[in-house]
Amino acid sequence: MNINPNISSMQNAMKGILENSQIQNKNNSDSSISKTVGADTQKSQFSDAVKSIEDILSEVDSVQQSSDVSIKDLLSGKNTDITSVVSEVAKADLSFKLLVGVRNKLIEAYKQTMNMPL
Repeated sequence: MNINPNISSMQNAMKGILENSQIQNKNNSDSSISKTVGADTQKSQFSDAVKSIEDILSEVDSVQQSSDVSIKDLLSGKNTDITSVVSEVAKADLSFKLLVGVRNKLIEAYKQTMNMPL
């Protein structure tokens, strides 16, 4: 079971969000609109949050790839310890399920925020 394309698509989406945020920050800094310190702080916090999410996605992807390698090693005969393979697959499965759970909570929070009356 190869879940890596899902993680890669999440990584690409987060990179796109980060790039758009950086472009918007650059465009806003090029304009003559005065900014408050609080707005700059919020933008940097958002940028930091997106970068940390990208790091987490990279970690989950590396765990998935490690699991795939251990499975291939077991099937090719390079590794005969099935316990370590099962452990790596379980770790990869758990990390992916946690990632999906966090994503679902973020989407739910976004939808609730969008439905708030002004």
